[in-house]
Amino acid sequence: MAKAGKKYQEACKLLEAGKVYSAEEAVELVKKTATAKFDETIELHVRLGVDPKYADQQVRGAMVLPHGTGKSKRVLVFAKGAKVDEAEAAGADFVGSDEIVTKIQGGWVDFDVAVATPDMMGTVGRLGKILGPRGLMPNPKLGTVTMDLAKAISEIKAGKVEYRTDKAGNVHCPIGKASFDNQKLIENLNALIDTLIRVKPAAAKGQYIRSVTLSATMGPGVPVTHA
Repeated sequence: MAKAGKKYQEACKLLEAGKVYSAEEAVELVKKTATAKFDETIELHVRLGVDPKYADQQVRGAMVLPHGTGKSKRVLVFAKGAKVDEAEAAGADFVGSDEIVTKIQGGWVDFDVAVATPDMMGTVGRLGKILGPRGLMPNPKLGTVTMDLAKAISEIKAGKVEYRTDKAGNVHCPIGKASFDNQKLIENLNALIDTLIRVKPAAAKGQYIRSVTLSATMGPGVPVTHA
């Protein structure tokens, strides 16, 4: 097993064994553990009391964080006709139809989010094996298959994030950068937790929020109190 680096070990010393921190304490502490030379992403990890192998217990959706993520996302839009102009005016980084499909089939995936109008999904469907495994396939449930391209693009650019349970029932989501003010990280954290509680599956039984952990890209996990 690989040995943890010196910086990581030093960061672990800042944590008190067995202690669960308030959101305010956790944010302050996790920023102290972010000692890399780049602006580390702050991520929230939530273990939910669900069994994702059952369709009615899967948790997936998207939301706009109050203060964004600190990362500018490159948006690709599949559209044609007047919708091309709408997408370009709204700030899409790449817009097209069949020519974009051909480009992606050739190996190009230099974008972060894909949006499509409903009439383009028959064409986009040919890219399922390429976009699906990368989490880039447009999805109506995430608001990325829509006729309102201006709204979709503006939300993505403003800091829209996708959340979904992994096979173990955990949700991992960025909530900002280490350079963010503490209050902005706290508000983003609370907004995500509130959203997860609001979308709790009816089939989920027992304790729903099992644990909440905050971490920087290169730092240890900091346990956070939860209701």
